[in-house]
Amino acid sequence: MQEPPPPGPYSAAVSAGHLVFVSAQLPVDERGAVVGGSAAEQARRALEAMGHQLRSTGLSHDAVATVTVYLVDHADTAAVDDAFAAFFSEPRPARTLVGVAWLPGGVRLQIEAVAVRY
Repeated sequence: MQEPPPPGPYSAAVSAGHLVFVSAQLPVDERGAVVGGSAAEQARRALEAMGHQLRSTGLSHDAVATVTVYLVDHADTAAVDDAFAAFFSEPRPARTLVGVAWLPGGVRLQIEAVAVRY
């Protein structure tokens, strides 16, 4: 699946020296439509989109050092944890979970990351 371009004037992923900054990935398809109703489905889709952005810079989920998750409902934390367990191997990245009051169009979460190129 090809990822949609960012909806604004920014890059989906930027390399800066040994670091790669991946903009917040949403659980959307190639047309920008929200995918999945549950937090588990949306977390998997956002992590798949992150993987696409990482691959575009020559990296994978294994290169991710830190992740920030913006989550509308704290009750969805366990679903996000399950998705992370499937996408990240040990040692897993550091993570910050931020509760937010709103995300657009039925989106329950968005995920951004910083990866390291060794």
